[in-house]
Amino acid sequence: MGRWERALDAAGVQAPELRADYGRQRQQVADYKREVAVAAAMLLPERMVPHVIAAAAFMHRTDTLLDSGPAEGRREASVRWGEQVVESLDAGRTDDPELRPLLHSISAHPALRERVLAYLAAADADLDFAGFASEVDYQRYVDGYSLPGFMVVAGLLGPSGDQSAFDAVCRTYIDGSQRLDFVNDLAEDLADGRLTIPEQTLAQHGVTRADLEQARDLPSVRALLGDLLDQVDRTLAEGKAVVDLVPAAHQPMVRCIVGVDELTSAAARADLGAVLRRSASPSKPAALRLLLRECLRARRLRR
Repeated sequence: MGRWERALDAAGVQAPELRADYGRQRQQVADYKREVAVAAAMLLPERMVPHVIAAAAFMHRTDTLLDSGPAEGRREASVRWGEQVVESLDAGRTDDPELRPLLHSISAHPALRERVLAYLAAADADLDFAGFASEVDYQRYVDGYSLPGFMVVAGLLGPSGDQSAFDAVCRTYIDGSQRLDFVNDLAEDLADGRLTIPEQTLAQHGVTRADLEQARDLPSVRALLGDLLDQVDRTLAEGKAVVDLVPAAHQPMVRCIVGVDELTSAAARADLGAVLRRSASPSKPAALRLLLRECLRARRLRR
């Protein structure tokens, strides 16, 4: 019996149809974010792996609806999806193979229900995105969209019982992680018509939107990107405290999540001009060393 089959057994997924549903979602997650599927399988206790996969697949499905097609079509699709999810949660059952794993995982981890509902309620923050006038607007976005989205999966990894302290540190972490995404995905976002750096921040550095759209590798642009990455690194360093707030068995996974962000920030900083044209990625050797180091820790915890 393979590790995935053992994980399904450990998570109480017995019905063949439901096992197949989880298997499809595992493939979906691997297709869009392979590192998440691999890290979960290697670093988490087997009983947690299918539930993290179900939560990640729900996030991906929701994000895809928010990002695909004309704005009005996205809004209608998002509303329909939200209604379908709520109806399924209220009924405690569904015929939708995309939702069956989520409902089963909620039955095993009831707190996941509120995380799902909070994220659905936050969806309009991304649909209505029109850029940020100031840092205050960015922070509102983190509170209103980034954090609820992150907590769908992160809540599964947190401590049992009261998670208020955990949530507070997750807020710090996701501030850094979201800013990193906005810097690293700058070229892609601008190509889609989205400027994710606050206008106030651009003005402070004497940088225009046109400078970024035309990938002008100017000293002022490099200073802007460097300062943003300085903010990222400081916030990630503070948010790293989240590792100590999760159960020991989940710490390798959480360390890996934070570690990938740290490596990505370093890769972006290594060639700031390139960020104007494409996203940076951690070096494969560094990412592999991180994963292997956490695998060893996870193995020791399981002994």
